[in-house]
Amino acid sequence: MRGGGAPVVKDLVLAGGGHSHVAVLRRFGMKPVPGVRLTLVCRDVHTPYSGMLPGHVAGHYAFDEAHIDLGALARFAGARFLRSEVTGLDLAAGRVLCADRPPVAYDLLSLNTGAAPHMDGVPGAAGAATPVKPIAGFLARWSALAGRAAAGPGALRIAVVGAGAGGVEILLAVRHRLRALGAEAAFHLFDEAPDVLPGHGAAARRAFRRILAERGVRLHLGSAVVEAAPGRLRTAAGAETEVDEILWVTRAGAPAWPAEAGLAVDGAGFVAVGDTLRSVSHPEVFAVGDLAHMVGHPRPKSGVFAVRQGPPLARNLRRALLGRPLRPFVPQKRFLSLVSTGEKRAVASRGPWSVRGRAVWRWKDRIDRRFVARYAALPEMEEAAGPALPRGLADARTMEEAAAASMRCGGCGAKIGQAALERALARIARPAPDGVLVGLDAPDDAAVLAPPPPGEALVQSVDWFPAPIDDPYLFGKIAANHGLGDLYAMGAAPRTALAVATLPFEAEAKTGETLAQLMSGAVEVLDEAGAALVGGHSSEGAELAFGLAVSGTVAPGSALRKSGMAPGDALVLTKPIGTGTLLAADMRGKAKGRWVTAALDSMVQSSRAAAACLRGHGARACTDVTGFGLLGHLAEMVRAAGPAVSAELDLDRIPLLDGAAETASAALFSSLQGRNARLGRETEAAAAVREDPRFALLFDPQTAGGLLASLPADRAPACVAALRRAGYARAAAIGRVHPAGARLAPVAVRIGPRGRAADA
Repeated sequence: MRGGGAPVVKDLVLAGGGHSHVAVLRRFGMKPVPGVRLTLVCRDVHTPYSGMLPGHVAGHYAFDEAHIDLGALARFAGARFLRSEVTGLDLAAGRVLCADRPPVAYDLLSLNTGAAPHMDGVPGAAGAATPVKPIAGFLARWSALAGRAAAGPGALRIAVVGAGAGGVEILLAVRHRLRALGAEAAFHLFDEAPDVLPGHGAAARRAFRRILAERGVRLHLGSAVVEAAPGRLRTAAGAETEVDEILWVTRAGAPAWPAEAGLAVDGAGFVAVGDTLRSVSHPEVFAVGDLAHMVGHPRPKSGVFAVRQGPPLARNLRRALLGRPLRPFVPQKRFLSLVSTGEKRAVASRGPWSVRGRAVWRWKDRIDRRFVARYAALPEMEEAAGPALPRGLADARTMEEAAAASMRCGGCGAKIGQAALERALARIARPAPDGVLVGLDAPDDAAVLAPPPPGEALVQSVDWFPAPIDDPYLFGKIAANHGLGDLYAMGAAPRTALAVATLPFEAEAKTGETLAQLMSGAVEVLDEAGAALVGGHSSEGAELAFGLAVSGTVAPGSALRKSGMAPGDALVLTKPIGTGTLLAADMRGKAKGRWVTAALDSMVQSSRAAAACLRGHGARACTDVTGFGLLGHLAEMVRAAGPAVSAELDLDRIPLLDGAAETASAALFSSLQGRNARLGRETEAAAAVREDPRFALLFDPQTAGGLLASLPADRAPACVAALRRAGYARAAAIGRVHPAGARLAPVAVRIGPRGRAADA
């Protein structure tokens, strides 16, 4: 993160990507605190702005217009972005518990994870209804519903449970979009309240009763829904209604984990906070948005309050980090409400006053677009100068450590401290497997391994590189997959690994935590591969870097080599390409978060099953596609096979990661791209092919890329089908091997016709 190279002495963790936290990220990006590591933990990479969600559902806003890209915002803030769902807290140890990764340590924690519609008290609702939150899940279900309604005959019967502003807006938005798609639907609106929009003024309620009547919506008010089942709702009055789809937009319900962790909560389970937004029971924890209950100033669960809490939360988090007194925040009691009516009209209300029409929609549209634009058009920030830590951030001992950081030693003086190393290794300890005589479980100077079993040969490789992302756990998984790729490409079974890690300058406790996260990710991948971590080396440096020296075994003479290609073979690629350009674009804040997430998912995917599939379908040559790019590694295979062969790629058939074509078109490339592209002089390609943005991606360096294999052409279709069944959804036959003939270039690249490579 930015901060002039100051060592990390405190961790501020933001759990959740709600409206308040986007303000915190922007403000800390504008003015970082040297020595503070900012971490965002959030399941989704794009956070929807609640004010524009109905407009997105209605078709008035595209996805990116109604969402804030948390990946780009975190990059701007210098924050680590850990993509995971918060499942609990260990308050005693100061850790956030996550669904699919090790716990995340914090010194100061802010909670803005939101809430979900309350469904627990209604039998069958969890299985039969679609809650509007979490919004990402709702949007996926809504997309499927819209497609079904547009394709199917007859009118759908859609029930919305919850007649507050959110429920009414969603109902009218869904109705408008379905009518635009040419689909017919009948709508029912349920609530235990006797009127729509409870809590709003009488004028606003009258306006929406009239609008709903005009739209033909049937109201079921004054009787709570007490049971839900697929295709049916029953109310407390005993009335049953048959429906095809149920959308649940009732009052917010609190998750169970804050109370289970020991945080003070109100009677409904929401985190109790004071005027400073700090927990009344745990001063190191803050909470805002729908998850929080301000004890002295209770307010409805509404996005408007989460937006207003952002600036005072950022201010108080900064003051808490620096040991300064916090400032109170008193939310307003009355606020302007702007509720859309499906089409581009809206109703404005504040207390007893209300007005409706197209002008109100335009007013609302300007306000909403201005809010989202604030987090899309981020200014370029300069690096802060100097490693000095602000007064009040750290205690005297930590300040001494920070002062020493500017004079870090080289040689063995750069090693990680013994205590930090031992704590990290204790969290990844595993019993020594068969074949490891002395490993991590013994304090010896080196590992001692048994010789390979009779009839097997030893295969070894090594990889090491600086971290392209800020998440050490995810980086550990990616680096381990990258390192094992060499073994899988040769058909070897992984056995052991030695790790080499460089950790950035941090306070000792922080160093141990980073190392534990890093090694936890790597060991997860090694465990899955059947390989044992038997030792390694760690040191301090300017940036996080990691690698593995890996060993495996293979039957002598059966190793897949690059040299085995034969004329007539098909070329099969197991993963899409584009990681280099996407990571480069991400570093510049120019990649959409969902593009980067998909690239990381690809890098995390192991090539173990792909290697077995390729061998099972008769692969004759194989390599893993990494730093030299697809064309560079293919050229190695052609050269290894000798002058009798050449290769041809079909540009149309090469799978690309989402967004790679866009970032390549914008010339956002890795620093290795230029050196890789020199091979283009040895490549036969028409001018139109070279001008195609996809051509540049042939030289894009890959991290933890897929396997490239040549196999008999008649086996290629079955191989690709098997790879896709095994989880490699973008696997494809991308070219063929030819006799060299008179062609001078080792590799030719062409465009179309589609299908030729797959039919090879």
